[in-house]
Amino acid sequence: MNIQALALAFMAATAIGGVAWVFLYPMLSGERQAEQRRANFAKSEPASRRVDRAQQRSRREQVEESLKEVEDRHKKTKNVALTTRLAMAGLDWSKQKFFVVSGIFGAVTFVIVILLGIALIPACGIAFAAGFGFPRWTLKFLKNRREKKFLEALPDAVDVIVRGIKAGLPLFDSIRMVAAEAPEPLRGEFAAIIETQTIGIPLAEACMRLYERMPVPEANFFGIVIAIQQKAGGNLSEALGNLSKVLRDRKKMKAKIRAMSMEAKASAAIIGSLPPLVAAMVSVINPGYMTLLVATPTGHVMLAFSAVWMSMGILVMRKMINFDF
Repeated sequence: MNIQALALAFMAATAIGGVAWVFLYPMLSGERQAEQRRANFAKSEPASRRVDRAQQRSRREQVEESLKEVEDRHKKTKNVALTTRLAMAGLDWSKQKFFVVSGIFGAVTFVIVILLGIALIPACGIAFAAGFGFPRWTLKFLKNRREKKFLEALPDAVDVIVRGIKAGLPLFDSIRMVAAEAPEPLRGEFAAIIETQTIGIPLAEACMRLYERMPVPEANFFGIVIAIQQKAGGNLSEALGNLSKVLRDRKKMKAKIRAMSMEAKASAAIIGSLPPLVAAMVSVINPGYMTLLVATPTGHVMLAFSAVWMSMGILVMRKMINFDF
């Protein structure tokens, strides 16, 4: 018997076996009879329970819709414009003013470097790094400091809103009370919520926009809770109370992580500062030993490569000891 006949026989046997498995096995094994018995003994669901499940399904759909909107907003905020970053840092500068200040800082750095006797090409690189990188690093530093102050005051503000709601005040009046008494930058952000709602935007959407101005997870949590409560209903004071507990727990967790990583940060600081300190000490003790690195082109190249490698090592260590959650 040739191979073609064997292949046809195998395919025919497989097809017959598949048909028998689909149609004959349920009847021979008793699965169909078991399903019929379960259907006969199953009781019909009460109408009230069906209504409750329908309401729960509707509420779940509203929550899923709110979360989907939040994810879409989060994707849009990944590429933030410069004007938005200036507002996040608490500066009222325009884009043109920022570019002018950056250019002036780069030009001043270039003049200082030229006066120190450094060659033209390295001086241009240093001036570009100073004019392009340092202002943006400062902007990020101001933004992080502002976010830290915001997170320090947010749990207390949520507690104030919870107490106001339990006392019978509307949510809008409770937020207004926080905007009047909270410290900066929390006061300014909640005042922006009130101004946004005053011009006709719903309160839930105004709270959701808080995350656009203050891109921290805690602000996102606050906007999600308000948006879900406005759409699906429920006990707002209980939801905000749970949010306050979550915010305080996250604050404790950050403090614990900071304490546990301080030893690694100290080690990284010591390791990163050893090469420049040793080079400075050697230059003071024996200046001629370091002359080859400072006065020759080969030494300049070696110093440049060393700076790059040291920067890479510092960034790797920083990435290893910084935890985001």
